[in-house]
Amino acid sequence: MSQWKLRKKSAVLLLASVMSLSLFGCGNAPSGDSAAKPAQDTGKASASGSTQAGGKLVLYSAGPQKLADNIVSGFEAKTGVKVEMFQGTTGKILARMEAEKSNPVADVVILASLPSAQALKADGLTLPYPEAANADKLNKDWSDAEGNYFSTSASALGIVYNTNLVSAPPQSWADLGLPEWKDAVNIPDPTLSGSALDFITGYLSVKGETGWKLFEDYKANGTAMAGANQEALDPVITGAKSLVAAGVDYMAYSAKAKGEPLDIVYPEEGTVVSPRPAAILKSSPNVDNAKAFIDYLLSDEAQKLVADAYLIPGREDVEAEGRTNLKDIPVFKVDWAWMNEHGDETAARFSEVFK
Repeated sequence: MSQWKLRKKSAVLLLASVMSLSLFGCGNAPSGDSAAKPAQDTGKASASGSTQAGGKLVLYSAGPQKLADNIVSGFEAKTGVKVEMFQGTTGKILARMEAEKSNPVADVVILASLPSAQALKADGLTLPYPEAANADKLNKDWSDAEGNYFSTSASALGIVYNTNLVSAPPQSWADLGLPEWKDAVNIPDPTLSGSALDFITGYLSVKGETGWKLFEDYKANGTAMAGANQEALDPVITGAKSLVAAGVDYMAYSAKAKGEPLDIVYPEEGTVVSPRPAAILKSSPNVDNAKAFIDYLLSDEAQKLVADAYLIPGREDVEAEGRTNLKDIPVFKVDWAWMNEHGDETAARFSEVFK
């Protein structure tokens, strides 16, 4: 069974809550005939010039709300295309796509998990765009050579800690299983967080079956599985917990910049970098605008927005300030194919361990 079909099983559990949300972060959900018959392209947009093509684009985006808003604003100003955006976790986006499979709405999806994009490609749900502007500057390990998805940013997973509570932070993943950190650690739920799933499957792809001992030790030491990334981080900000295992680094850097008592360690033995792929859906009713949006995501302007949001830029010729860049992060050599194949069974087993 394909990874996309497997992941839908987890995603369906989210449908009731997702469908109660407004469809668009920048407007109201369509109703009646407008929901069943998305608008077609009205013209070809240009993200590199000043042509105001108009029309619309429906975007489903995982990631920082402010970054998504800034990217949408920049693209709209550049092209005149109106973007209707649903903002949610990777799990919620996949759940919405499953709910809408008979009447697809989205043109472009931005996910927080590379295996999820690989699964979309494998099931023939993506539209290749190999001629995308600046695609040759992307990290080749994170993007599809045939242009089915483009990782325009990435985050690294680390140990995030409250600096008021932790003076000597752990330096390895195994340290979090020590008695000194009993009941002090959160870890995100991999059925809700694409980056957490990337970390767990990535770790296991390197360590093999013996890697499960780490997570069993976490559970035995009182580590709590605590919702998606923000839900896992918030108690550390307030001091209710001391640390997050597999914490998303851009969230820690952003909160630290706002004065929160947070910092992050990348364990010396290595970690997982979680690329954030964007893909045009084959069912897109606004293909030209979708291609223009991909071009914009890879532009100098948008990549600077990515860097300013404390994410790792997808382009290798762009670096961020105020955070550790990729070249200075110890990274596991993960097996993305294995991660793609075993994602849902891993998430299910992890949930069993932590229930």
